[in-house]
Amino acid sequence: MTCNTNADLQKIVNEAALHTVYGEVAGYIPALAEVNRHDLSAAVYNIQEKSCIYAGDYQNKFTLQSISKVLVLALAIQDMGYEYVFGKVGMEPTGDPFNSISKLETSIPSKPLNPMINAGALAVTNMIKGESSDEKWHRIIEFVGRLVNDKNVSCNEIVAKSEFETSWLNRALCYFMKQHGVINGDVEELIDIYTKQCAIEMNCFDLARAGAVLALDGKDPETYEEVIPSDIARVCKTLMVTCGMYNASGEFAIKVGIPAKSGVSGGILAVVPNKCGIGIFGPSLDKRGNSIAGVKVLEMLSNRNDYSIF
Repeated sequence: MTCNTNADLQKIVNEAALHTVYGEVAGYIPALAEVNRHDLSAAVYNIQEKSCIYAGDYQNKFTLQSISKVLVLALAIQDMGYEYVFGKVGMEPTGDPFNSISKLETSIPSKPLNPMINAGALAVTNMIKGESSDEKWHRIIEFVGRLVNDKNVSCNEIVAKSEFETSWLNRALCYFMKQHGVINGDVEELIDIYTKQCAIEMNCFDLARAGAVLALDGKDPETYEEVIPSDIARVCKTLMVTCGMYNASGEFAIKVGIPAKSGVSGGILAVVPNKCGIGIFGPSLDKRGNSIAGVKVLEMLSNRNDYSIF
């Protein structure tokens, strides 16, 4: 039975929500520890109909966290070019946790394995053009606003401050990469931009609409204007498949089979090429940092609607 209506999607969400008891919220970030782990909501933006189906409290706002890595990567490649970006950051998946420093120490040259782990994402954010940190941040938030068609998209300052004050491991990653020439500039300024980037807020509909842009190879689903060049959108979707679900990306590719990127807030951005964008929020996380119920929603959606690209 396919899932094409709000009622269909609500049934899936209700069934998947039973799994929230098996996960925990991201308690190591103080501001994220306060959310209700049993929350679960979803939106699917259908490209052909230019319409969206919803389930749960889909207007609930949450921070992007690592989902922002995909969006900022698209901007960085536009700014600096494919060769420069991937001269500094690799393209290979990793079996290590997203915040691991071990591969930086053992890889030669000492560069992050991919843009979806923290080290790689920090290096990518460091590439965004701007004469000042304020200008770089403004360009990031403006670009994200274009993706979701919302000029007022903003950052949750409380979450950003909470992350900035506890980002000791990310600072260590930055200083290690600075020593090896992967990044340049002031580390504290970079951490400030990065924590704001991770704290950009949106709801499931916004996230689904951003997914629809990627599903259309970078075109706005309503105006068909180019937001991201198609070759860059393809790179982003490929990295979402290979690296987007942390060190569970292989299992996710088999069970769900679509490009997706998760964040430790419980958000998941998913893309079904030429069909739809999907936004999910479920803050109860599994041991790998993915929304435990959100993954279940995507698994059921993919099975019912035959979404797998493989």
